Amino acid sequence: MNQVLLIIDAQHELIDGNQKEHAVYNKESLIQNINLVIDKARNSSIPVIFVRDLDVAEGQGKGFEIHDGILVPDHSKVFDKAATNAFHGTGLLEYLKTKEIEHIVMMGCKTQHCIDSAVRTATIQGFDVTLVEDGHSTTDSEQLRAEQIITHHNATLHGHYNVEHFSLVRSAEEDLFQPTHDSYR
Repeated sequence: MNQVLLIIDAQHELIDGNQKEHAVYNKESLIQNINLVIDKARNSSIPVIFVRDLDVAEGQGKGFEIHDGILVPDHSKVFDKAATNAFHGTGLLEYLKTKEIEHIVMMGCKTQHCIDSAVRTATIQGFDVTLVEDGHSTTDSEQLRAEQIITHHNATLHGHYNVEHFSLVRSAEEDLFQPTHDSYR
């Protein structure tokens, strides 16, 4: 089965915050879990793809770059996006289709925006998705604390389906590159 690790918006200014925005919830744990899963991907020869948001740090400088706490593998593919959805206008979908990808392990920021839209779009586009439950984060909203947003999305996206393809939520400690989707079909 062809698979990838997709890490969305794991950028300095988004993770660490800036003068206007707070750092994401539990950022140290997020970075640690991203590195753990990257290491698993590397050991299984699974390609790693990063998507960066052009709105972060106005698309330039250190704030725009992938967080330097993340151990970016050589030969990682990077796509830049202008929209919330990582598949919109980036070439990501075409790339995944040409590589005949069937399963995407997904991590990154922010839970209720870019992660949510990417999980849902991926299932619509014919991919099974494993969302890493302790591998995505966000900041507080006016209505909910970040921890509540993350918990809600983990519950909502676990088992989210579009008939043939769906998402599961699993811990970073699990063997994420051994998909368990078939046991739910």
